[in-house]
Amino acid sequence: MKVLVTGASGLLGRTTAGLLVARGDDVTVMQRRHAGLDCREVLGDVADHEAVARAVRGQDAVLHLAAKVDVVGPRAAYERANVTGTATVVSTARAAGVGRFVQVSSPSVAHTGRPLVGAGAEPADPEHARGHYSRTKAAAEVLALSADGPDLAVLAVRPHLVWGPGDVQLVARLVTRARSGRLPLLGGGTALIDTTYVDDAAAALVAAVDACGPDAHGEALVVSGGDPRPVAEILDRVCRAAGVPPPRRHVPVPLALAAGAVADRVWAVTGRTDVPPVTRFLAEQLTTAHWFDQRRTRTLLGWAPTVGLEAGFEALAAWYADTSR
Repeated sequence: MKVLVTGASGLLGRTTAGLLVARGDDVTVMQRRHAGLDCREVLGDVADHEAVARAVRGQDAVLHLAAKVDVVGPRAAYERANVTGTATVVSTARAAGVGRFVQVSSPSVAHTGRPLVGAGAEPADPEHARGHYSRTKAAAEVLALSADGPDLAVLAVRPHLVWGPGDVQLVARLVTRARSGRLPLLGGGTALIDTTYVDDAAAALVAAVDACGPDAHGEALVVSGGDPRPVAEILDRVCRAAGVPPPRRHVPVPLALAAGAVADRVWAVTGRTDVPPVTRFLAEQLTTAHWFDQRRTRTLLGWAPTVGLEAGFEALAAWYADTSR
C-alpha cells in the first residue's frame, strides 16, 4: 500500500512510519525537518497546499499526525498547524483520489475538566475542550470526519498519553523537572489515568490504516494501553527509569488549579514562549481520572497492546542507562 505519513519527525509519527516501512509498504513522509527514515520524504508545511499536493499524489492512504503540540503559544499558530493544516491535507487527499484517511487526534478533544471513567470516544468539543491545543485538535477532528464519504473513508484515532524512549513531549519534561526538584504531586496523585507505550500506539495506527474502509469509517476511537494507574505511580516509575528523584512534595488541588489559571493568563498577556511551571490544563489532567473503554477500538481495529507498561518501563530504563554512558 502507498501510505503518506505526516508529522514523521515526532516520536509517534516516526515509529509508525518505521513500522509501515518494515512491513513493506511504499511510504512517503512529510514534515518540516528530516525524519531520518528510509523512504520518500517531502519537506514542507501541512498548511502549504503545493507541498501537500506533492506528498499526496498517488497515495492510497493518508495517516495525518502533523500538529502543533505544546502548552504555550498564540492561538493562531495552533489554528494554522492543526486546523488549516488538516483542512489542506483532507481537501488535497480527496482531490488526489486517496481512499483512506486516518486523522490522529487526542482524547483531550473531549475532556472538559470532569473525570472520564471508563469512557468511550465522546464527541470532540471545540468550544469547551481545554486550551488552544485541545480546541484546535477538536476542530480538526470534526473537520476530518465531516469529509467521510463514499470516496474517502475517514477514521479519527485518539492515542492517549503516548510515551517511550526518546519522548521529548512528556517523559523528557517530567524528567527535567524532577531532576531540578520542580516536579510536585498535585493532590495525592491518586487519579487513575491510562497511558500508551509508543510501540503499541504505532501498531494501533497501522491497524487503523488497514481497517479504514467500508466497515470502519466515520467515527473516533480512543487508543490506550488499557491499564490505568494512579498518577503518583506513573510519575514514580518514569523518574526511577530515568534515575532521577521521584516527586515528594504535594501541592493541594485548588492551589494547583489557581496557579495554572494565573500562569495561563500571564503567558498569554506577555507572549512568553518558555514552558510555565503549571497550566490549568495540566493541573486538570493530573488531578482528574481519565481512562477509557477499549472494546470498540479493539474490535474495529483487530488490535491490542503487546508491550504494555511493565515492558515499556524496562525499555525506558534501558534507554536512559544507554544514553547516560
